[in-house]
Amino acid sequence: VQLQASGGGLVQAGGSLRLSCAASGITFSSYAMHWYRQPPGKQRELVAAITSGGTTNYADSVKGRFTISRDNAKNTVYLQMNSLKPEDTASYYCYTRGWGVDFWGKGTQVTVSS
Repeated sequence: VQLQASGGGLVQAGGSLRLSCAASGITFSSYAMHWYRQPPGKQRELVAAITSGGTTNYADSVKGRFTISRDNAKNTVYLQMNSLKPEDTASYYCYTRGWGVDFWGKGTQVTVSS
């Protein structure tokens, strides 16, 4: 199983970025997908999740600003991030779980300048 995240970068506060995570080695449409983030010096936290059926949930800190979506034809999950704030600065990770095993992608860095 491979999860390849991309789309991070440096953006000014108020700006937008879209992260992508391409999955391989799994029947993508059957899996819930998640985005986590880890700010500098802090623990990793759940940002957003989407079930195989498309139900979504979000951390309170990003509700109304971030949108998670998936394209099963492309085996890809997205995180659209709008109205970015400096406190959104973190490494962002794609995650799924299957066969009792956790699968993490490499992080993509998001830096929001004030």
